[in-house]
Amino acid sequence: MSRDKVFIAFQTNEDSRPIVEAILEDNPEATVDEQPAMVKILAPGRLVVKRSTIEDKIGRDFVLQSIHINLISLAGNITEDEDEFVLAWHQA
Repeated sequence: MSRDKVFIAFQTNEDSRPIVEAILEDNPEATVDEQPAMVKILAPGRLVVKRSTIEDKIGRDFVLQSIHINLISLAGNITEDEDEFVLAWHQA
């Protein structure tokens, strides 16, 4: 995996579907690799997961930390708060 790409992978299920949809909406340059049991989202340089977009998709409040329930793997340095989960490679 090139260090200029980041990714996040989730189990394929009904709970992760709106999360994946929200990520793709907020990251138009992202690409999706769908497998039978996993969906992997790759992005060049930076990928943002926004709580507000997920809430729009599911129609209720969402605690961003709960993305970890269906998270399989990721690549990139993590920066997170209660509103955003960001993957990017930090420069030394």
